[in-house]
Amino acid sequence: MAAKPKDKSGKKAKKPYHIYKLYEIQGDKLVRKNSFSPKAGAGVFMAEHKDRRTCGKTGYMEKK
Repeated sequence: MAAKPKDKSGKKAKKPYHIYKLYEIQGDKLVRKNSFSPKAGAGVFMAEHKDRRTCGKTGYMEKK
């Protein structure tokens, strides 16, 4: 089996981040779907998993 060609930098290509998944529009207002991290402060969302919420910046975790 032939090896796959890499790009010139040798790095793996990143997937685009879908910011539209974090917000929804209700009437004239923009509503945030996920909660903010209590340690990192406002502006840093916590990731929603099946059984927990985690902060990617600080490593903080809450069980559901």
